[in-house]
Amino acid sequence: MSLFYEGTKHIEDLIFKSLPIDPELTGNAVALPNSITPGFSAIYRNAFSPDKLILIPHPQLDTLLKLFDHSLSNNPNKDCFGTREKLPDGKFGKYIFQTIGEINERKQNFGSGLYFILNNNPFKTDSEVHQRLHYDPRATESPFIVTLFSGNRPEWGIADLACINYSLTNTALYDTLGPETSKYILHTTKSPVVVCSKDKFAILIGLKKQFPDELRNLIALVSMDPFGPQDLAIISAARDQNIAAYDFTQVEKLGAINHLQKISPTPDTIYTISYTSGTTGANPKGVVLTHRNAVSACVFVLSNLSLDIADPRGYSFLPLAHIYERMNLQFGLFKGVAVGFPQGPLPLTLLEDIKELKPHVLSLVPRVYSKLEAGIKAQTINNHDKPLLKKVFTAAINKKMELQSVKDNDEGTHFVYDKVLHLLRKKMGMQNLISFATGSAPISVDTLKFIKAATNSGMTQGYGLTESFAGICSSRRFEANPGSCGPISITTEMRLREIPEMNYFANDEGGPRGELLLRGPQIFKEYYKDPEETAKAIDSEGWFYTGDIARVDSSNGRIFIVDRVKNFFKLAQGEYITPEKIENTYMANYPDVAQVYVHGDSLHSFVVGIIGLEEATVGNLLTRLFSIKLNSKEEIIEFFKDPKNKKTLLQEMNSATSKHLNGIERLHNIKVMFEPLTIADNVITPTLKIKRPIAANFFSQTLEDLYTEGSLLKNQSKL
Repeated sequence: MSLFYEGTKHIEDLIFKSLPIDPELTGNAVALPNSITPGFSAIYRNAFSPDKLILIPHPQLDTLLKLFDHSLSNNPNKDCFGTREKLPDGKFGKYIFQTIGEINERKQNFGSGLYFILNNNPFKTDSEVHQRLHYDPRATESPFIVTLFSGNRPEWGIADLACINYSLTNTALYDTLGPETSKYILHTTKSPVVVCSKDKFAILIGLKKQFPDELRNLIALVSMDPFGPQDLAIISAARDQNIAAYDFTQVEKLGAINHLQKISPTPDTIYTISYTSGTTGANPKGVVLTHRNAVSACVFVLSNLSLDIADPRGYSFLPLAHIYERMNLQFGLFKGVAVGFPQGPLPLTLLEDIKELKPHVLSLVPRVYSKLEAGIKAQTINNHDKPLLKKVFTAAINKKMELQSVKDNDEGTHFVYDKVLHLLRKKMGMQNLISFATGSAPISVDTLKFIKAATNSGMTQGYGLTESFAGICSSRRFEANPGSCGPISITTEMRLREIPEMNYFANDEGGPRGELLLRGPQIFKEYYKDPEETAKAIDSEGWFYTGDIARVDSSNGRIFIVDRVKNFFKLAQGEYITPEKIENTYMANYPDVAQVYVHGDSLHSFVVGIIGLEEATVGNLLTRLFSIKLNSKEEIIEFFKDPKNKKTLLQEMNSATSKHLNGIERLHNIKVMFEPLTIADNVITPTLKIKRPIAANFFSQTLEDLYTEGSLLKNQSKL
């Protein structure tokens, strides 16, 4: 605690005068002296602060509420949350923003209203949970858990802020969980209220009807969409299941009439329980995350992202149910970023919204970047209908890639080509863009280089988990040789655990390799009501075992994620293979495939796979390899049933990865599809990790057919 209270303006000046930190100072990590122990690498910390971890931006700012109140005090009239106005013809127009002052009033009203509708609920019982629904300003922990369930929209953020304002813990559901998992979360948390979009009402009422005892504590639904006369039936259906239904505006009005003072959280107050989707098919684990974890995550972003502009804008595209976008949102609220939300739940409106919003930062995922790359190429370097335009953009983009690869932090400025590329940026609504960010899955280095050059913008690649409140490392915006996830951040320390059975050791040439272990204020402390899984994940010294295999570059301490622990199998000749490494290598080096599933077993001497072609680039692939044009997915899949055609594709895929995979790691036969791995089939998680036991069973007949057909490469000389 500080002896003197410092004014918010002084704190603001103090923080942003020194942030973000010069990437020359934070761009590397160092090994701590005398920290090597048997079976482990040295402990690494960011080179900027090797003597201590940094967890808060200022001594007076140690909870999310304090971060928000600080921003409110300095910028009460600044744009905060925005949506596009709906025009009379059904189309969407400009972004209309509410100020942070208006959002503050709404979150206070909504939080007060939540207490009112629960404490005065006609379906309240004498259950332990329902007896804690009353407002208690002296409460030291959340009396109940609020559940959020919708796509990204201002009401999601307002409900989240209301929970922060009253020290309420929340959790989130999302469509891809499925009803069984949603029921599990509602039952485990005993949540009495779900704040959701109106289209979720039928799902939730159905769950309560099917599981009345397990969901007996659920007694309120709040619709983020306004109710009208047409909704009387759904309100009545909710009442039949002992659920009182309200809309968001009703709750706000009730809160305005029955206003309650805020209940300030502490750093140890539980902010959220974020459920991760496991890869084994078992129930998800609830990651308990505190305000300390969340504020540390904001410090991570503050130390990396340069937003030294008066009125920055961002776009909330990635699902708010996942921790990555929640980190982005909380950082944005603190930094005074005007956050624009999508016009609807579908990603198809992304480019439309960007053109109108003109954001300064964009956080997307590799799959979206692959489509963006294909779209830009079609308009520029592959624009055969306009040869002059093609020539100019090819020269500009190639020169930018050359200049950006000279040294770290070099934007590759070019007097002429920057003006050419600005025309492209403006056409896409990216004229203000400072940086892209990518994470959650591997991205092709070629894609990363191309997008940076074509958009004349920086791009960072990060790594993080739910258990680390999203990112704990991030590459530089302009990394000369992209591919790393950057060094460990100033908030966290790391080490690697050797995995001898997978041939990963702390003394490997070029830098240590092994399971990535994390420790620090950003790392969670427990799984919700699951001490057994907690004990498996966190050791007695506080190290969290991520399950990811990393390599650390010995020259600069930067992290490369290369594999997963336990994802390996033995081939007939006794060699061990790690499928995730192989899958990531193909996707990173051959961007014409969007999905890869690799399989092998002890009965066979080679590996086979199921691949999903990238729809945006498949036309160019067919022209390049076969000089043909096919008009439908069905035709393309039929074409690749011919072993000769599969072999041609496979040979190019293997050629692209020849520097990274040895002979026994390369695919020998493939099934060609479009998006074979779907959440609906339960073979991947919502974060796109493959559920291997389930996938092996789901594709068992296909895998058997591939082995029966045999190796397409068997007639070649030995690989």
